Amino acid sequence: MAGTGEAKKEEADYKRLHSFPLIRHTDMPEEMRVETMELCVTACENAAKMIKESMDKKFGSSWHVVIGEGFGFEVTHEVKNLLYMFFGGSLA
Repeated sequence: MAGTGEAKKEEADYKRLHSFPLIRHTDMPEEMRVETMELCVTACENAAKMIKESMDKKFGSSWHVVIGEGFGFEVTHEVKNLLYMFFGGSLA
């Protein structure tokens, strides 16, 4: 059982490391870089909400939107009302 505690620690470390934007290269001044990063993070966090609200407004309520990587789902849906797509490789 000692391995279980270590595995949970590794998983927590992985989540911590991947919960912030990782800059590969930049030549922006720090103030511009920080603001740009905040805008990008906010856009990603709000994308599903924006899509759902737009779909609810245009096509009626009860839409569900999930954005991410490495997940599965099982849903009941109306015919001709499901879209499952990938964008940029593994983002679904």
